[in-house]
Amino acid sequence: MLFMDLMILIITLIILAETTYIVVKKYRPARNGARKIYVDTSVLIDGRILNIARTGFIDGDLVVLKSVLRELQLLADSKDNEKRIRARTGLDNVSELERVIEVNTEIVDDGEGKKQVDDELLKFAKKDKGAILTLDYNLIKVAEAERINVLNINDLALAVRTEFLPGEKIKLKITEKGSNRGQGVGHLSDGTMVVVENAANKVGKMATVEFVRFHETSAGKMIFAKITR
Repeated sequence: MLFMDLMILIITLIILAETTYIVVKKYRPARNGARKIYVDTSVLIDGRILNIARTGFIDGDLVVLKSVLRELQLLADSKDNEKRIRARTGLDNVSELERVIEVNTEIVDDGEGKKQVDDELLKFAKKDKGAILTLDYNLIKVAEAERINVLNINDLALAVRTEFLPGEKIKLKITEKGSNRGQGVGHLSDGTMVVVENAANKVGKMATVEFVRFHETSAGKMIFAKITR
């Protein structure tokens, strides 16, 4: 009997916590005049926006167009396994963003999808004098040409990155083979790609690597490294 009472109490507390969360999220006061930040497919697939949103640093309301969701859905139905997995992750990230208390996230219906997704993002951002949050190089260039504000997570990552120096060593998981013979590839916690020489045989394993050189652009940062002990 005591066990059943305890289980009922636990279930009641869980329901109460969830209800409280929903109420707080639903009735969070809208910020009058807040900037609209239109989120691109590439950002949702990337996923780092979740952690950024949770910090409370975003100075506007995030907007996800339904055309962006449709694009993710098409990719999620793709025969390409990698694209399918990434797109499904993007759809999950939309749901998670809607649950983040620190930022307002809105799904906006932009019609039947007769225009390309990039065109819709540009149109809405220009109309609202908002910004586009994207990692897409071509979209960034078009938006800049049309004098639309662009937020690039890669630029943010470069600005707040931990400073690594050539010769520094870290433990790194090699996740795939590189484009050149013998290379292995891993990623730092901020998404930075690390290309490791002679690590193709270590895919799926942890390895100690030493940084050799760095290559940085607005499209992202790449680090070249070698296996060491």
